[in-house]
Amino acid sequence: MSTSALRPGLRLEPVTADNFDAVCAISVRPDQSHLVSPVVKSLAEAFVHGESAWPRAIVDGDEVVGFVMAFLDLAWNPAKDPADIRSGLWRLNIDAAHQAKGYGRFAVHSVTDELSRRGATRAHVTWDQGAGTPEPFYLGLGFCPTGELSGGQVVGVLDLTARTV
Repeated sequence: MSTSALRPGLRLEPVTADNFDAVCAISVRPDQSHLVSPVVKSLAEAFVHGESAWPRAIVDGDEVVGFVMAFLDLAWNPAKDPADIRSGLWRLNIDAAHQAKGYGRFAVHSVTDELSRRGATRAHVTWDQGAGTPEPFYLGLGFCPTGELSGGQVVGVLDLTARTV
């Protein structure tokens, strides 16, 4: 059963003028700050890359608890293989006060559902390796390392056609 079915008020919402301040106030734990960019940087990237960015607030009831941004249909390395078009998870920030409550899992499932609706068959993500990184989280969700690195980070892929949840 999905997290949203267990908590009906849990949803993704577009970032708007009404929730902008709450979204920008999302802050991960201090020991995680080197692993993920602040939300305000993500929103600036979404503005610059508007055709491919899909930024969303993670909302539970009336409270913004996190931020997620997907990338949609980008050429991964057009110089190497222009047909290598990818979509996936670009950024995930769960506020420090709301971690370990299923919000990250909900956000990743919501993004992969959106990608599936748009016709994607795979979802990509990158992560740092080592202690305290999100690697176990992504592996636990079924992402598999591809053997590639992007900016020193592991590239993972999830086969959306094989999902059971």
